Amino acid sequence: MLDESLLDAPDALARIDHRGLLRGAAEAGARVRTAAHHAAEAGISALAPEGRPRAVLVAGPGTAGVGVADLIGALAGASAPVIPLRPTGVAHAAGALRWALPGWAGSLDLLLVATTDGSEPGLAQLVQQAYRRGSTVVAVAPRTSPLSEAVEGAHGLVVPMATAPYELYEEGQAAGPGALWALFTPLLALLDRVGLLEAPPEALDQVADRLDEVAERCGPAIATYTNPAKTLAAELADSLPLIWTEGVGAAPAGRRFAAVLAELAGRPALAAELPEALPAHGVLLVGGFAAGADPEDFFRDRVEEPQALHARVVLLRDRPAGGLTAAPAARELALGHDTPVSELEPQEGTELESIAELLAVTDFAAAYLSLAEAGEARPS
Repeated sequence: MLDESLLDAPDALARIDHRGLLRGAAEAGARVRTAAHHAAEAGISALAPEGRPRAVLVAGPGTAGVGVADLIGALAGASAPVIPLRPTGVAHAAGALRWALPGWAGSLDLLLVATTDGSEPGLAQLVQQAYRRGSTVVAVAPRTSPLSEAVEGAHGLVVPMATAPYELYEEGQAAGPGALWALFTPLLALLDRVGLLEAPPEALDQVADRLDEVAERCGPAIATYTNPAKTLAAELADSLPLIWTEGVGAAPAGRRFAAVLAELAGRPALAAELPEALPAHGVLLVGGFAAGADPEDFFRDRVEEPQALHARVVLLRDRPAGGLTAAPAARELALGHDTPVSELEPQEGTELESIAELLAVTDFAAAYLSLAEAGEARPS
Protein backbone atom coordinates (compact mmCIF):
# COMPACT_ATOMS: atom_id res chain seq x y z
CA MET A 1 0.00 0.00 0.00
CA LEU A 2 1.06 3.56 -0.68
CA ASP A 3 2.38 5.40 2.37
CA GLU A 4 0.08 8.43 2.21
CA SER A 5 1.97 10.12 5.04
CA LEU A 6 4.80 10.80 2.58
CA LEU A 7 2.42 12.83 0.41
CA ASP A 8 1.93 15.25 3.31
CA ALA A 9 5.64 15.61 4.05
CA PRO A 10 6.87 18.40 1.73
CA ASP A 11 10.47 18.24 2.93
CA ALA A 12 10.64 14.50 2.36
CA LEU A 13 9.14 14.90 -1.11
CA ALA A 14 11.71 17.56 -1.97
CA ARG A 15 14.57 15.28 -0.87
CA ILE A 16 13.55 12.45 -3.16
CA ASP A 17 12.45 14.58 -6.13
CA HIS A 18 15.78 14.29 -7.92
CA ARG A 19 14.17 14.87 -11.34
CA GLY A 20 12.49 18.12 -10.30
CA LEU A 21 9.01 16.82 -11.16
CA LEU A 22 7.11 18.90 -8.62
CA ARG A 23 9.17 21.98 -9.34
CA GLY A 24 8.51 21.60 -13.06
CA ALA A 25 4.77 21.23 -12.42
CA ALA A 26 4.72 24.26 -10.14
CA GLU A 27 6.59 26.40 -12.67
CA ALA A 28 4.42 25.45 -15.67
CA GLY A 29 2.72 28.85 -15.70
CA ALA A 30 6.06 30.65 -15.70
CA ARG A 31 7.25 28.34 -18.48
CA VAL A 32 4.29 29.34 -20.64
CA ARG A 33 5.09 33.04 -20.16
CA THR A 34 8.77 32.53 -20.99
CA ALA A 35 7.99 30.38 -24.03
CA ALA A 36 5.49 32.96 -25.30
CA HIS A 37 8.17 35.65 -24.91
CA HIS A 38 10.64 33.53 -26.89
CA ALA A 39 8.03 33.07 -29.62
CA ALA A 40 7.48 36.83 -29.86
CA GLU A 41 11.22 37.48 -29.97
CA ALA A 42 11.58 34.93 -32.77
CA GLY A 43 9.08 36.94 -34.84
CA ILE A 44 5.98 34.78 -34.61
CA SER A 45 3.77 37.64 -33.42
CA ALA A 46 4.73 39.65 -36.52
CA LEU A 47 3.95 36.92 -39.05
CA ALA A 48 1.39 37.78 -41.72
CA PRO A 49 0.68 34.49 -43.53
CA GLU A 50 -1.25 34.55 -46.82
CA GLY A 51 -3.44 31.61 -45.94
CA ARG A 52 -3.75 28.39 -44.01
CA PRO A 53 -1.50 25.42 -44.74
CA ARG A 54 -3.05 22.44 -46.50
CA ALA A 55 -1.80 20.13 -43.73
CA VAL A 56 0.27 20.38 -40.57
CA LEU A 57 2.94 17.72 -40.05
CA VAL A 58 4.34 17.36 -36.53
CA ALA A 59 7.54 15.55 -35.63
CA GLY A 60 9.31 15.12 -32.32
CA PRO A 61 10.62 12.34 -30.10
CA GLY A 62 9.38 11.09 -26.76
CA THR A 63 6.36 11.74 -24.60
CA ALA A 64 6.58 15.52 -24.96
CA GLY A 65 6.74 15.42 -28.76
CA VAL A 66 3.87 12.96 -29.04
CA GLY A 67 1.81 14.99 -26.58
CA VAL A 68 2.36 18.21 -28.52
CA ALA A 69 1.17 16.58 -31.76
CA ASP A 70 -1.87 15.12 -30.03
CA LEU A 71 -2.85 18.45 -28.46
CA ILE A 72 -2.42 20.36 -31.72
CA GLY A 73 -4.60 17.83 -33.53
CA ALA A 74 -7.35 18.19 -30.94
CA LEU A 75 -7.31 21.98 -30.93
CA ALA A 76 -7.05 22.45 -34.70
CA GLY A 77 -10.14 20.32 -35.27
CA ALA A 78 -11.34 20.56 -38.85
CA SER A 79 -9.23 23.65 -39.68
CA ALA A 80 -6.56 21.49 -41.31
CA PRO A 81 -5.37 17.89 -41.06
CA VAL A 82 -2.75 17.47 -38.34
CA ILE A 83 -0.55 14.47 -39.04
CA PRO A 84 1.95 13.18 -36.46
CA LEU A 85 5.10 11.79 -38.04
CA ARG A 86 6.12 8.71 -36.07
CA PRO A 87 9.82 7.83 -35.93
CA THR A 88 11.36 4.55 -36.95
CA GLY A 89 14.72 3.10 -35.92
CA VAL A 90 16.51 0.26 -34.22
CA ALA A 91 16.47 2.01 -30.82
CA HIS A 92 14.90 5.02 -29.13
CA ALA A 93 18.12 7.03 -29.17
CA ALA A 94 18.81 10.39 -30.73
CA GLY A 95 21.17 8.95 -33.32
CA ALA A 96 18.95 6.01 -34.26
CA LEU A 97 15.58 7.65 -34.90
CA ARG A 98 14.45 8.55 -38.40
CA TRP A 99 11.47 10.52 -39.72
CA ALA A 100 10.10 10.86 -43.26
CA LEU A 101 7.56 13.09 -44.95
CA PRO A 102 4.57 11.46 -46.63
CA GLY A 103 4.86 11.29 -50.40
CA TRP A 104 2.26 13.99 -51.00
CA ALA A 105 3.84 16.64 -48.71
CA GLY A 106 4.96 19.76 -50.53
CA SER A 107 4.95 23.54 -50.68
CA LEU A 108 1.41 23.91 -49.30
CA ASP A 109 2.22 22.14 -46.06
CA LEU A 110 3.69 23.18 -42.70
CA LEU A 111 6.22 21.06 -40.82
CA LEU A 112 6.48 21.59 -37.05
CA VAL A 113 9.41 20.06 -35.17
CA ALA A 114 9.45 19.93 -31.36
CA THR A 115 12.30 18.44 -29.36
CA THR A 116 14.04 18.94 -26.02
CA ASP A 117 17.27 17.49 -27.41
CA GLY A 118 18.06 18.95 -30.82
CA SER A 119 20.88 16.54 -31.64
CA GLU A 120 18.75 14.07 -33.62
CA PRO A 121 20.24 13.58 -37.12
CA GLY A 122 16.91 12.16 -38.25
CA LEU A 123 15.13 15.44 -37.54
CA ALA A 124 17.82 17.41 -39.37
CA GLN A 125 17.36 15.10 -42.37
CA LEU A 126 13.60 15.60 -42.16
CA VAL A 127 14.10 19.37 -42.25
CA GLN A 128 16.28 19.05 -45.36
CA GLN A 129 13.65 16.86 -47.01
CA ALA A 130 10.98 19.47 -46.25
CA TYR A 131 13.22 22.22 -47.66
CA ARG A 132 13.71 20.32 -50.91
CA ARG A 133 9.95 19.94 -51.26
CA GLY A 134 9.24 23.57 -50.47
CA SER A 135 7.43 22.98 -47.17
CA THR A 136 7.55 25.66 -44.48
CA VAL A 137 9.49 24.55 -41.39
CA VAL A 138 9.14 25.83 -37.83
CA ALA A 139 11.01 24.24 -34.92
CA VAL A 140 11.12 24.60 -31.16
CA ALA A 141 14.47 23.29 -29.97
CA PRO A 142 17.39 24.17 -27.68
CA ARG A 143 19.02 27.42 -28.76
CA THR A 144 22.43 25.97 -29.63
CA SER A 145 21.74 22.64 -31.25
CA PRO A 146 22.42 20.94 -34.59
CA LEU A 147 18.70 20.96 -35.35
CA SER A 148 18.46 24.72 -34.89
CA GLU A 149 21.34 25.19 -37.30
CA ALA A 150 19.67 22.83 -39.82
CA VAL A 151 16.38 24.73 -39.67
CA GLU A 152 18.08 28.07 -40.10
CA GLY A 153 20.04 26.66 -43.03
CA ALA A 154 16.76 25.57 -44.61
CA HIS A 155 15.36 29.13 -44.21
CA GLY A 156 12.96 27.97 -41.52
CA LEU A 157 12.01 29.58 -38.23
CA VAL A 158 13.51 28.46 -34.92
CA VAL A 159 12.05 29.35 -31.53
CA PRO A 160 14.56 28.71 -28.74
CA MET A 161 13.12 26.34 -26.18
CA ALA A 162 12.38 27.87 -22.77
CA THR A 163 14.43 26.03 -20.17
CA ALA A 164 15.25 26.33 -16.49
CA PRO A 165 18.86 26.25 -15.20
CA TYR A 166 18.30 23.03 -13.23
CA GLU A 167 16.94 21.07 -16.23
CA LEU A 168 19.11 18.75 -18.26
CA TYR A 169 16.27 16.70 -19.83
CA GLU A 170 17.82 13.42 -18.92
CA GLU A 171 15.77 10.25 -18.65
CA GLY A 172 12.34 11.01 -17.20
CA GLN A 173 12.59 14.80 -17.40
CA ALA A 174 11.52 15.09 -21.03
CA ALA A 175 8.13 13.68 -19.99
CA GLY A 176 7.63 16.35 -17.33
CA PRO A 177 5.31 19.36 -17.61
CA GLY A 178 8.15 21.82 -18.16
CA ALA A 179 9.10 20.16 -21.44
CA LEU A 180 5.52 19.96 -22.66
CA TRP A 181 4.73 23.64 -22.16
CA ALA A 182 8.13 24.78 -23.43
CA LEU A 183 7.46 23.02 -26.74
CA PHE A 184 3.71 23.52 -26.98
CA THR A 185 3.37 27.23 -26.21
CA PRO A 186 5.35 28.67 -29.18
CA LEU A 187 3.46 26.39 -31.56
CA LEU A 188 0.16 27.61 -30.13
CA ALA A 189 1.25 31.17 -30.88
CA LEU A 190 2.28 30.18 -34.41
CA LEU A 191 -0.97 28.33 -35.21
CA ASP A 192 -2.93 31.31 -33.94
CA ARG A 193 -1.15 33.50 -36.49
CA VAL A 194 -1.85 31.10 -39.37
CA GLY A 195 -5.52 30.84 -38.38
CA LEU A 196 -5.74 27.18 -37.37
CA LEU A 197 -6.78 27.89 -33.79
CA GLU A 198 -7.32 30.76 -31.38
CA ALA A 199 -4.40 31.38 -29.02
CA PRO A 200 -3.66 35.11 -28.95
CA PRO A 201 -1.26 36.50 -26.33
CA GLU A 202 -4.08 37.19 -23.86
CA ALA A 203 -5.23 33.56 -24.16
CA LEU A 204 -1.73 32.33 -23.35
CA ASP A 205 -1.70 34.64 -20.33
CA GLN A 206 -4.94 33.03 -19.18
CA VAL A 207 -3.40 29.58 -19.59
CA ALA A 208 -0.41 30.63 -17.49
CA ASP A 209 -2.72 32.03 -14.81
CA ARG A 210 -4.76 28.81 -14.75
CA LEU A 211 -1.57 26.75 -14.37
CA ASP A 212 -0.55 28.99 -11.45
CA GLU A 213 -3.96 28.44 -9.83
CA VAL A 214 -3.62 24.67 -10.14
CA ALA A 215 -0.11 24.84 -8.68
CA GLU A 216 -1.52 26.64 -5.65
CA ARG A 217 -4.20 23.95 -5.16
CA CYS A 218 -1.94 20.98 -5.88
CA GLY A 219 1.40 22.03 -4.36
CA PRO A 220 3.36 19.91 -1.85
CA ALA A 221 2.33 22.09 1.10
CA ILE A 222 -1.39 21.48 0.51
CA ALA A 223 -2.79 18.54 2.52
CA THR A 224 -4.04 15.49 0.67
CA TYR A 225 -7.68 15.91 1.69
CA THR A 226 -7.89 19.31 -0.06
CA ASN A 227 -5.36 18.58 -2.82
CA PRO A 228 -6.94 17.02 -5.94
CA ALA A 229 -3.62 15.77 -7.32
CA LYS A 230 -2.52 14.08 -4.08
CA THR A 231 -5.99 12.61 -3.67
CA LEU A 232 -5.86 11.15 -7.17
CA ALA A 233 -2.35 9.76 -6.60
CA ALA A 234 -3.51 8.04 -3.39
CA GLU A 235 -6.57 6.63 -5.16
CA LEU A 236 -4.44 5.20 -7.95
CA ALA A 237 -2.13 3.28 -5.60
CA ASP A 238 -2.32 -0.46 -6.28
CA SER A 239 -4.73 0.10 -9.15
CA LEU A 240 -4.83 -0.24 -12.92
CA PRO A 241 -6.08 3.17 -14.07
CA LEU A 242 -8.67 3.05 -16.84
CA ILE A 243 -8.64 6.65 -18.05
CA TRP A 244 -11.96 7.43 -19.73
CA THR A 245 -12.16 10.82 -21.40
CA GLU A 246 -15.00 12.95 -22.70
CA GLY A 247 -14.55 16.13 -24.65
CA VAL A 248 -12.08 17.33 -27.26
CA GLY A 249 -9.52 18.61 -24.76
CA ALA A 250 -9.83 15.74 -22.31
CA ALA A 251 -8.83 13.12 -24.88
CA PRO A 252 -5.18 14.20 -25.39
CA ALA A 253 -4.91 14.99 -21.67
CA GLY A 254 -5.97 11.43 -20.85
CA ARG A 255 -3.52 9.89 -23.31
CA ARG A 256 -0.71 12.01 -21.90
CA PHE A 257 -1.69 11.01 -18.35
CA ALA A 258 -1.38 7.33 -19.30
CA ALA A 259 2.01 8.01 -20.91
CA VAL A 260 3.50 9.92 -17.96
CA LEU A 261 2.18 7.36 -15.45
CA ALA A 262 4.16 4.73 -17.35
CA GLU A 263 7.29 6.82 -17.92
CA LEU A 264 7.52 8.67 -14.61
CA ALA A 265 5.79 6.38 -12.13
CA GLY A 266 6.33 3.03 -13.84
CA ARG A 267 2.60 2.33 -13.67
CA PRO A 268 0.53 0.74 -16.47
CA ALA A 269 -2.58 2.67 -17.50
CA LEU A 270 -5.06 2.51 -20.38
CA ALA A 271 -6.77 5.51 -21.97
CA ALA A 272 -9.85 5.56 -24.19
CA GLU A 273 -12.54 8.03 -25.21
CA LEU A 274 -16.17 7.70 -24.21
CA PRO A 275 -18.41 6.10 -25.30
CA GLU A 276 -16.00 3.68 -27.04
CA ALA A 277 -14.22 3.12 -23.72
CA LEU A 278 -17.22 1.24 -22.35
CA PRO A 279 -16.99 -1.81 -24.64
CA ALA A 280 -13.21 -1.51 -25.02
CA HIS A 281 -12.46 -1.66 -21.29
CA GLY A 282 -15.64 -3.22 -19.96
CA VAL A 283 -14.17 -6.72 -19.88
CA LEU A 284 -11.47 -5.49 -17.48
CA LEU A 285 -14.18 -4.77 -14.91
CA VAL A 286 -15.20 -8.44 -14.79
CA GLY A 287 -11.88 -10.18 -15.47
CA GLY A 288 -8.69 -10.59 -13.51
CA PHE A 289 -8.51 -6.86 -12.73
CA ALA A 290 -12.03 -6.67 -11.31
CA ALA A 291 -12.49 -5.43 -7.77
CA GLY A 292 -13.37 -8.90 -6.45
CA ALA A 293 -10.91 -10.89 -8.55
CA ASP A 294 -8.42 -11.36 -5.69
CA PRO A 295 -10.39 -12.17 -2.54
CA GLU A 296 -8.55 -11.86 0.73
CA ASP A 297 -6.66 -15.00 1.61
CA PHE A 298 -6.04 -15.36 5.32
CA PHE A 299 -2.80 -17.25 4.68
CA ARG A 300 -1.45 -14.86 2.04
CA ASP A 301 1.95 -13.38 2.84
CA ARG A 302 1.11 -9.67 2.82
CA VAL A 303 4.74 -8.64 3.20
CA GLU A 304 6.42 -10.64 0.46
CA GLU A 305 3.62 -10.77 -2.10
CA PRO A 306 2.77 -7.55 -3.94
CA GLN A 307 -0.86 -6.53 -3.84
CA ALA A 308 -2.76 -7.33 -7.03
CA LEU A 309 -3.76 -4.42 -9.25
CA HIS A 310 -7.48 -3.74 -9.56
CA ALA A 311 -9.14 -1.56 -12.14
CA ARG A 312 -10.09 1.98 -11.20
CA VAL A 313 -11.88 4.29 -13.61
CA VAL A 314 -10.50 7.82 -13.94
CA LEU A 315 -13.09 10.00 -15.64
CA LEU A 316 -11.63 13.12 -17.28
CA ARG A 317 -14.31 15.40 -18.64
CA ASP A 318 -14.19 18.59 -20.66
CA ARG A 319 -16.96 19.81 -22.94
CA PRO A 320 -18.86 16.84 -24.44
CA ALA A 321 -19.71 17.26 -28.11
CA GLY A 322 -23.23 18.60 -28.64
CA GLY A 323 -23.92 18.58 -24.93
CA LEU A 324 -24.35 14.80 -25.01
CA THR A 325 -22.57 12.89 -22.26
CA ALA A 326 -21.79 9.24 -21.64
CA ALA A 327 -20.63 9.95 -18.08
CA PRO A 328 -23.78 8.51 -16.43
CA ALA A 329 -23.41 5.29 -18.40
CA ALA A 330 -19.72 5.14 -17.47
CA ARG A 331 -20.47 5.54 -13.76
CA GLU A 332 -23.25 2.96 -13.94
CA LEU A 333 -21.01 0.41 -15.65
CA ALA A 334 -18.12 0.93 -13.22
CA LEU A 335 -20.12 1.06 -10.00
CA GLY A 336 -22.24 -1.88 -11.18
CA HIS A 337 -19.07 -3.96 -11.06
CA ASP A 338 -17.89 -2.47 -7.74
CA THR A 339 -15.16 -0.53 -9.56
CA PRO A 340 -14.25 2.78 -7.91
CA VAL A 341 -14.38 5.97 -9.97
CA SER A 342 -12.22 9.09 -9.72
CA GLU A 343 -13.40 12.19 -11.57
CA LEU A 344 -11.69 15.35 -12.77
CA GLU A 345 -13.53 18.21 -14.45
CA PRO A 346 -11.98 21.63 -15.05
CA GLN A 347 -13.46 24.87 -13.79
CA GLU A 348 -15.21 27.23 -16.16
CA GLY A 349 -13.01 28.89 -18.76
CA THR A 350 -11.82 28.71 -22.34
CA GLU A 351 -10.96 25.47 -24.08
CA LEU A 352 -7.26 26.16 -23.63
CA GLU A 353 -7.71 26.85 -19.93
CA SER A 354 -9.66 23.62 -19.47
CA ILE A 355 -6.98 21.58 -21.21
CA ALA A 356 -4.28 23.29 -19.15
CA GLU A 357 -6.07 22.46 -15.89
CA LEU A 358 -6.53 18.78 -16.79
CA LEU A 359 -2.89 18.51 -17.86
CA ALA A 360 -1.65 20.26 -14.72
CA VAL A 361 -3.64 18.21 -12.19
CA THR A 362 -2.73 14.91 -13.85
CA ASP A 363 0.94 15.92 -14.15
CA PHE A 364 1.01 16.70 -10.43
CA ALA A 365 -0.73 13.39 -9.66
CA ALA A 366 1.79 11.40 -11.72
CA ALA A 367 4.64 13.21 -9.95
CA TYR A 368 3.22 12.45 -6.49
CA LEU A 369 2.64 8.80 -7.34
CA SER A 370 6.17 8.49 -8.73
CA LEU A 371 7.74 10.11 -5.65
CA ALA A 372 5.63 8.17 -3.14
CA GLU A 373 6.62 4.87 -4.72
CA ALA A 374 10.27 5.99 -4.94
CA GLY A 375 10.12 6.81 -1.22
CA GLU A 376 8.73 3.37 -0.44
CA ALA A 377 11.49 1.72 -2.45
CA ARG A 378 14.27 3.39 -0.45
CA PRO A 379 16.05 1.12 2.03
CA SER A 380 14.99 1.87 5.60
